[in-house]
Order: sequence, then C-alpha cells, then structure tokens
Amino acid sequence: MLTKKTTPPHGAQSGPPLPAPPASRGRAVLLTTVLAGGLLALCLLSLGLGALSIPPGQVVDALLGNPVGERVENIVWSVRVPRTGLALAAGAAMGLSGAVMQALTRNPLADPGILGVSAGASFAIVLAAGVLGLGSLLGQVWFAFAGALIAAVVVYLLGQLGRSGPTPVKLALAGIAVTSVLSSLTSAIVLTDPEALDRFRFWSAGSLADQDGATVVRMLPFLALGAALVLAAAPALNSLALGDDVATSLGRRLGLIRLQGVVAITLLTGASVAAIGPVVFLGLVVPHAARSLAQYTGRGPDQRLLLPLSGALGAALLLAADLLGRLVARPAEVQAGLIIAFIGGPFFIALVRRRKLAEV
Repeated sequence: MLTKKTTPPHGAQSGPPLPAPPASRGRAVLLTTVLAGGLLALCLLSLGLGALSIPPGQVVDALLGNPVGERVENIVWSVRVPRTGLALAAGAAMGLSGAVMQALTRNPLADPGILGVSAGASFAIVLAAGVLGLGSLLGQVWFAFAGALIAAVVVYLLGQLGRSGPTPVKLALAGIAVTSVLSSLTSAIVLTDPEALDRFRFWSAGSLADQDGATVVRMLPFLALGAALVLAAAPALNSLALGDDVATSLGRRLGLIRLQGVVAITLLTGASVAAIGPVVFLGLVVPHAARSLAQYTGRGPDQRLLLPLSGALGAALLLAADLLGRLVARPAEVQAGLIIAFIGGPFFIALVRRRKLAEV
C-alpha cells in the first residue's frame, strides 16, 4: 500500500538545520532586499508627508543635522521620527504576535484577541482612567501591559485544566470566555464614566498621533524581549506544526513551548496595544501574507523565515496605513487602526471564502 510521504518544515528536526538550496537562498536575498527597500521608502515618506510636506532632501538634511530651519527640524525630530519609530515597532510586534498565535493554535484564523490579551489591556486602560483617575498615557501603558499579562496568564491557567493539558482548543475557549467577561466589565465602567469613555474612544481608535519619543523608548525593552522569545522558539514551532506526538518524539517540551509563546504574545501585544490601541486584522492578515512570500522562496512553512517576514510586513503595513491616514483627510487625519480595518475586512472575508486556507 502506498503511503503519502510528508516533508517536515526546515528546522523541525532535532539536529542541525538543513542548508537551504542555492535557488532558495537567492530568492530569500531578493525578498529581503525588496522588503528593506520598501521599508526605507515608507520611512522617508512618513518623515516627509503630512499636514506640512517636507522635500526628501530637507528630511535627509534634518536627520544628518544640517541646518534646514527650526520648524522643519522640530517637525522631523519631535513629531515624525517618534511616530515613524512607533509605527515600525508596534507593527512588527503585532505581526510577530499574530504569527506566533497562529503557530501555537495551528489555527489560520487566530488573532491576538483569542487569548484575551487585547481585552485585558482595554480593561486596564479604562480602569486606570475611570476608577484611579490616571490621565498620563505612559502611566496607562503600564496598566495596559499589566492587564494584558494578567489576562494571558489567566487564560493559560484555565486552558491547562484537565488531564490533556493546555491544548489549542482549550486555550481558545478559555480566551473567548475571559474576553467576554473583561469586555462586559469594560463596558460597565465606560458607560458610567464620561471621562473614561472619552479616553477609551481615543485609545481604541488605533492612533499614532501625539506620541513622543519617551513612549517608544519605554516600549522597546518589552518588544525586544518578546521578539527574542519568538525568534528563539521558531525551531520548536516548526516541530509543533507536525503535531503534538511528533514534536514530543523530537524532544520538544510542549508545555514550555506554549508558555514561551504566551509570554511573548503578552509582551508584544500588550505593549503595542497599550501605546496605540487594538489594531484589528493586522495580526491576522500579516502572517498569511508572510506565508505567501515564504512559498515564493521555496522554503515552505518554515517559522524561521515566517516570523521575521511577519515582523517586517507588520511594520510596513502599519506605517503605510498611518501614512495613508495622514494624506486622505489633510489637514486632519484618519487613525491607522481604521485604515487597516478598512483594508483588512475585505481581505479577511476573501480569506474565509477560500476553499482551502494555507496550512500553518
């Protein structure tokens, strides 16, 4: 009887990783070059375009410290550099978070909301503003991060109850239950406190406006730690894609892999959502786009390639959405979260209507 031969993803084996074929390496280099060039172009556009357009030459001069006028220097360094940096950091974090969540749950429709991280951050923001009277954005960032972390831990503890341990289905069900409870509590506070309602509406729109460099600096340690955990877990996630039994036979510790993933998701999503709000669809759409690009390189669903691609595409998508939002309603602007929701909604519907989703 003939049996179908399955090829594990690169990095799933317990030994040293297999070298990529020359053609695959060439395509990977080409893809990296195109992505790096695209990100650089988006950064220059983000620094130059807005309510006041600044020519690329003046942007470069301002970055290099050449005299271009106090107004231009202030706009570039005080407004657009922090905003661009925040878009890159938060977008990369959300893209990585979505990719890890889909890999952990082996669910192509998973997003950060399933594990209750966004709901925990939202509840903490409203609690800090409405009950404790905390008006500082930086102070709210810490509350939102703590809320996201507590929600993720509660979901993980609920998901591991029972003899079978923290299975993907149990984690998803626990996340949905925790999200429902936290959303009800958030609505109760918002509806009884107009000040909390105003703060929640601004935060929940997914805006990159009025952010300073201190916010970016405070976010970076959490995002760097989360990204390091994600990239270190890439070979283990490749093994997990083959099934729990195969991953165990390869020497992987499933509980440790899932715990590492949950901690990384909490750090990445909690910190980024706390700063700019819950941007819907970014963490869901970006891993699918990364998977399509990875297929172009011929390496298949290799998490060692998918994760960096998801980070780069997440940064590019959020930066492009913020840039587009500044241009379509000049001199006002549309929040980046609304732009991504407008783009991601039809993409999500098309994804669901596909007969066969790309395997995670």
